[in-house]
Amino acid sequence: MAFEVSYNLENEQQFWDELDDIVSTRCHGHEHELIDNALRSFLNVTTNYKSEYLQTDRSVAECVYRLLQGDLFNAHKEYVRRQIVYCLLQEDDNPTLHIVAAFLLFDGRNNENDVTFEMMQAEGVFPRLVELIRTPSVQEDTRLHQMLLELMYESSRIQRLSWEDLMSVDDTFVLYLLEIIEGISDDVDDPYHYPVIRVLLVLNEQYLVASTTQQAKGRAGVTNRIIKALSSHGTTYKIFGCNLILLLNRESETSLQLLILKVLYLLFGNPTTAEYFYTNDLHVLIDVILRNLVDLPADSPAVNALRHTYLRVLYPILSNSQISKPPHYKRGRIYEILHVLVNSGNHFAPVDETTQRLVTRCIAVPWLQPASPDSSSVSDSNGHASATQSPISNGPEHVIGNGQKELARRTLGMSVQSGGESSTSVLEVAAHTEKPGVQTPSRGRGMGR
Repeated sequence: MAFEVSYNLENEQQFWDELDDIVSTRCHGHEHELIDNALRSFLNVTTNYKSEYLQTDRSVAECVYRLLQGDLFNAHKEYVRRQIVYCLLQEDDNPTLHIVAAFLLFDGRNNENDVTFEMMQAEGVFPRLVELIRTPSVQEDTRLHQMLLELMYESSRIQRLSWEDLMSVDDTFVLYLLEIIEGISDDVDDPYHYPVIRVLLVLNEQYLVASTTQQAKGRAGVTNRIIKALSSHGTTYKIFGCNLILLLNRESETSLQLLILKVLYLLFGNPTTAEYFYTNDLHVLIDVILRNLVDLPADSPAVNALRHTYLRVLYPILSNSQISKPPHYKRGRIYEILHVLVNSGNHFAPVDETTQRLVTRCIAVPWLQPASPDSSSVSDSNGHASATQSPISNGPEHVIGNGQKELARRTLGMSVQSGGESSTSVLEVAAHTEKPGVQTPSRGRGMGR
């Protein structure tokens, strides 16, 4: 989209006045040439004066929202969107990329029908975003880089990526994102944390869904490059895991909790990453999971799906992580909470069959067994039950163990045979989703705490 108009604006007020004039342009019928000229003028003004009047994220947002609310866009939404998408696909100028990426991000977030992100998907924008994010000149512009990461996340969590989209992500790209997290300050409130981590979360989600879909059709699965990278380089990229726990601890949006839990599910189900987390961080993770399980209110389909996912993550933690080795962390407390979850005599609503089955599977982990049938609530001051373990049958646990090995191979993109509890769990975990923005109900918030 070439620039044809030049401006000489003397102050910030003239800048905003000029923008208001441009976005108020009225083009009747299908006068595409007039629309194009107006869009060129908009990009010309915003990019030429970006360093003077658009120095903050808030000012860029204000600029974009004036276009979104103006007559030019509202009379020709589809055409303007498509022209902006084409601009993102073709332009290499950083200021221009910043404005068009901001437009697509804010327009997509505001659009309940997801037409913006669907258009981006149809026009093949995802590989272009991968290309731009790894471009050195873009990486030097932190604000633009962050904007493109946010655009990738928002557009990718709404709909499924194509095979070509997934193939545009290679090991180098994933390792680059993990390196960014390692280099960021330890402050999880750093605005750079969220965009990078959430891109990795949504990529894992896309790999999980694509793999289970391919497996259901009897085809070779897709290599999950997130799990692959952490399998090979986990000791180098520990901060990513620390941040997952911090985010799960404070995240109230259900969709993001599910994205985090799906990564954890695959990490603990894979023998090469089952002990990826530091032991102290693992203890914090267990505390967070137990608290959230107790905090979830009475049953509803959405709450049950989240509760089931927490329980599916808890099982491989208990079975495969370093907590399965002495000294066991809060053995008595874990057993007690699991018992409460399936005890209909307390304040919980009647338990659904899936919750009962998943809790029973967790309780059956050998090291979690109490010393005797009536010692489930007995523990020492550290929450540890008696060291004596009761024997359990090897039948179901043996099948589940094999399933975990199959899951590990599947996440690395290897062909395996489906079947068993593990295969069902993978499919159910992959299927659990929630619309962006929906908050997780909380028993604690309901009591006003």
